[in-house]
Amino acid sequence: MASRTVVKLGELERAIMDVVWDAPAPIAATDLRDALKASGTEGKEPAITTVMTVLSRLEGKGFVVRDRDARPHLYRPAMSREQHVAELMHEVLGSASDRDAVLARFVGQVTPHDAERLRKLLEA
Repeated sequence: MASRTVVKLGELERAIMDVVWDAPAPIAATDLRDALKASGTEGKEPAITTVMTVLSRLEGKGFVVRDRDARPHLYRPAMSREQHVAELMHEVLGSASDRDAVLARFVGQVTPHDAERLRKLLEA
């Protein structure tokens, strides 16, 4: 599998992706804006043009897929939240000069419950 540079999200991009990831179905920009307003994430209602600009940027970055045949256009995640977080973790680990030290520090800071989950995942 070819590696790709993992793109980190800005604050509004992250808030929008959280709504897209949590949506049960593809979502329109206006519904997304309303969900942002309801969550209080932005503190105020972002303009629809701002939401659409961010969605366009997220599409360019490969985070959302836009259904251009739908009216209004609908957006769905191009990858799961878990896939994105795993890619971020791989990027951070890959940038470490001492991977063993980073892994040891990480494992030393996880809860006993998470350590057990890691053990089971590694055994699978």
